Formats: sequence, C-alpha cells, structure tokens
Amino acid sequence: MHPTIEKVTQRIIERSRGTREDYLGRMDALKALSPHRSSLSCGNLAHGIAACPQSDKDTLKFMNKANVAIVSAYNDMLSAHQPYQTFPDVIREAAHGMGSVAQFAGGTPAMCDGVTQGQPGMELSLFSRDTIAMSTAVALSHNMFDATLLLGICDKIVPGLLIGALSFGYLPTILVPAGPMPSGLPNKEKQRIRQLYAEGKIGKDELLEAESQSYHSPGTCTFYGTANSNQLLVEVMGLHLPGAAFVHPGTELRDALTRAATEQVIRLSKPHGGTLGLGDMVDEKAIVNALVALLVTGGSTNHTIHWIAIARAAGIIIDWNDYAELSSVVPSMTRIYPNGEEDVNAFNEAGGTPYLIRELLNGGYLHDDVETVIGHGLEQYARMPELTDGALTWTPAVSESRRPEVLSSAAEPFAPNGGLKVLDGNLGRGIIKVSAVAPEHRTVRAPAVVFHDQNELKAAFEAGDLDRDCVVVVRFQGPRANGMPELHKLTPYLGVLQDRGFQVGLVTDGRMSGASGKVPAAIHVYPEALDGGPLARVRHGDMILLDAEAGSLTVDVDEAEFAAREPAGADLKASHHGYGRELFGWLRRSASTPEEGASFFWNHDA
Repeated sequence: MHPTIEKVTQRIIERSRGTREDYLGRMDALKALSPHRSSLSCGNLAHGIAACPQSDKDTLKFMNKANVAIVSAYNDMLSAHQPYQTFPDVIREAAHGMGSVAQFAGGTPAMCDGVTQGQPGMELSLFSRDTIAMSTAVALSHNMFDATLLLGICDKIVPGLLIGALSFGYLPTILVPAGPMPSGLPNKEKQRIRQLYAEGKIGKDELLEAESQSYHSPGTCTFYGTANSNQLLVEVMGLHLPGAAFVHPGTELRDALTRAATEQVIRLSKPHGGTLGLGDMVDEKAIVNALVALLVTGGSTNHTIHWIAIARAAGIIIDWNDYAELSSVVPSMTRIYPNGEEDVNAFNEAGGTPYLIRELLNGGYLHDDVETVIGHGLEQYARMPELTDGALTWTPAVSESRRPEVLSSAAEPFAPNGGLKVLDGNLGRGIIKVSAVAPEHRTVRAPAVVFHDQNELKAAFEAGDLDRDCVVVVRFQGPRANGMPELHKLTPYLGVLQDRGFQVGLVTDGRMSGASGKVPAAIHVYPEALDGGPLARVRHGDMILLDAEAGSLTVDVDEAEFAAREPAGADLKASHHGYGRELFGWLRRSASTPEEGASFFWNHDA
C-alpha cells in the first residue's frame, strides 16, 4: 500500500474505534435474532404475507428460505430511475428460481436536481437525503427480511439508501444500478450553447432543443456528476456486482446483472449460510477506497458531504483533512466531463471501473483485503461482465485503456494528484474541485461582488456590472439558511466572464455539485453566513484571494475592522420563503456543517 493511504486508513481506524465498536455491537445483537420473521406473532406474520401468492406464503411460513426486501427509488419522471419500473418483476422471478421470495418493501422519494436547478424545489434536495434514509429504514422495519436490494442511482438517493440500510447493517445488501442513457449531444457543445443563451445570442427554443438532445432517453445523465460518481464509488466499495455501474438500461446484459444480484444477495443471506451484512462490508478500508476512487476520477464535490454521513452511519468518522491528504498523493486518471470532453459511456468503453480498480490496486492506492458482495478481495472487481451464449460471465479488464485520452494508467496519469483541495483562511473553511479548472485560473485575486440570491447574479450580468475581474460571493445558501441548494444557474454566466478574459471566482456557502466546471469555486464554506460566519461580513469591493494551489481563502481587510463589522442578513432570516424553510424549518434548526456531512438526524450517535 502507498504509505499515505495506509497512514490515513490507520488514522481513521483509531479515530473511529469507539463508535465503530458500538455500531458493530448493535449489528451483532440484531444479527443474533435474525431471521426476524421467527420472532413475529402469528398475527404479525399473517399481515406480512397476506397479499402474497400461496406459493410465497408457503415459503415464508418457514425460516429456512430468504425473503428479499426491494427498496426502490422508482419514479417515471426521473430518467435515471424510470427503468426501475420493471426491476421488481425481474427480481421476484430470480428469487423464485432460488426457492426464495422477494417483496417490494418500500419506495423512497427521488427528486431530480436537473429539474429543480435554480428553482425553489432545489432547497429540498439536500434535505431529501435524510428523508430517503428514513424511508429506507421504515421499509426495513417490519422484521420480515433476510436480505436487501437497493434500487437507486442519483445524487442524494444512493447516500440516503445506504444510510438507512446501515441501520439494518446485519442484513446482506446489494445496490442494483440501472445504467446511463446512450450518449447524446456532447457535453462541451451543450455548455457552449448554454453560454450563448446566457449572452442572449440564441433563444429559448434553441436552448431547449440542445438540452433535449443531451438528456434524451431513460437512463442516468452521461456527464460525471453526483449520480455517476455514486455508481463508481459504490462499485469500488464492492457493493455492486463487478462492472455493473455503466451498463445501459433495457439491455439483456442489464437484466442479467439484476437477476445475478438477486441470486447473490440470497446466497449471502443467513438462511443460505451467509454470515456478513452490509455493516461488515462498509468498513474503514472500504470507505478509504471510495474516497480514493472519488479523487482519482475528479468526482462530485457532493461526496465531501455524503460519504462523511455514510461513514458515520457505519460508526466511522472521516473529515475533510482525510480527503485532502489522500488527494495530495493519488493520481488523476480520468478525463470525463466536466473534467474533460467525453462522458461515462466513453469511460466504460475505455475499460471502465474494472480497469480503474486493477490499476489502482497494482499501484497500491486501494485496499484489496476487503469484504465485498461477491466475496473477499477487491481484485475480483477487475473484471467486466458480458453475455456469452446468453449466460452472464466475467472477463478480466482490458490490459490497456482503449481510450487513453479518457482513462489513463496509474503509471502515466493526467496529473500526479487528485482533483480536490481544502481551503482555509479568514473567510472560513471550504473545498474546491480543481480537476476541471485550468492551472492559470486556479488563483484569483479580485474585488468581491456580493449577492444574497443566485437570481441576483443574472440581473447584474445582463446589466454589464460584472464585466471586470471579480470574485462573486453568493451567501446565505448554507444548510441552515435554505437547505444548501446547488447553484448551477451561476455557471454559464461566470463561464462567459472567464471567456471574456476576466479573472473570475466564486465563493459560497452553497453547493456546486458534480458539475463544478472551469471557474474556480470555493464551495461549502462554513461557518455559513446565516450563523454570522465571515461571509456575512464581506462587503462589495473587498479584495478576496482564492488560491487553490496554496489552499487559502482570505479577504484583505484589517482584522479588527473585519471583526467589528455588523454581519449582514438579519432581514433575510425572516424574508426568505423558499420550500426549504417553509417545509423543513424544524429540521433546518438542527442542521450540521458540511464537514460533518450536513446531516440532520443520521449524523449523530444513536
């Protein structure tokens, strides 16, 4: 193992010793009681099997066959999750083939950040993760199940499913992806058209046509945002079947992988002799593997929040210092939009996750000695699935990348370190994703232009007020303020300013997510402005330095003067009426900081 990877892992193990032992102790106690159907009264069990066909009733009356819980984030508005409509029937058939049963245990909400970007509904996005976690726990609370299949792909959905399922971590669990849509309009062209629209050079009809050519069919969006980062990280943790992440929906191979996942989770169940659950597999080494995978691929900055909360749900404590130290030594091995021009389909064609895993194992960047859903050892994931005469088989990953401009080797990476930096300074603590930012733009020193709402920036841009060097500060966007929405609405305008030759940066206590692009953005900054953090004291014209190379975020104002300033925003606390405040005000009051996982219920020991 690379010495820094080993050092960070051991530090996490030591830091988490007490909370991890407590978590595993609770899971062991629950595991000793399973299968829980045996503890149900006759009335309880009768309710649980009342709607089943007679053959399933006969099976579930005995405790020597598995009952698989299906927890799904299906809805037919969200393109990534629409394919899940047919999955339960495939799963039930596969379970029957194993002499077992699968029941649809529950559904979870699944909002699409692509639909809510720049809209009031975006304020519910981060909150939805904890709602999904609770929904998952409710689905598994009936003491009917021996194993779990989690059906989800996007943004907050996979983290929520995992957090909820880890409360039942004695159950074996496999995540079942649905795959990306085929490639459409190239992402770089889509971004170009968005900027033309922002400049008023094309109309809404042309913009809609371009967007519809990009997002055009069932499946996950093809850029490397939070959804596809979810899939890659989960696979590197050994919670998918090998190579399952990026197989298109509606294909024979996709259905074969879903059947195989069902059969495998049944083999892992206690009635079939299995001894390991989800909580055993999500250990400190698996978490470090996920962080390494995030960093080498320049994945979503959302996971500097979500994986902290996932780890905590398993009794493991990680922080941004762990991300930063790992990022300083792991290589950058992918060029997937927004870190390049190609999409996840090109990445998969190049060799995909199996090739990436093998390269990272050989380079000493991943732990091989982990438990996965197909057995001990991550090396088994250096294989790609295929159909041979109708049968599902796995073959070794390609020996060399088929698209070296998209996926490199570990020996010849695109950069010697990962794409994430932690920023510290008198403006607070935040993060920046630099993998998509050209080196000449990674340091910006310019006057502040301050906004309290992302919609204010559009008006300033159209008025020509931003045609100069500037650091745009968008504050009151943190977890307690309005749910910490993503601020992609800003991206086209800031990109245009940068293309005009201006020095441009963004500083915010909000989020930018996996589509963080070419403009340097200091995000997740805390303490947030609503709590009187330093951003609340910034004024128009203050000179701000955003230095991604040095890892600093500072304002050039006399320390005593800055401290004496009255924080802005007392009026905003009462005047904002977005969905995030009105629906979840009671929950917002207990929101934690981004580095604590910006969690609400699931981030605390229970």
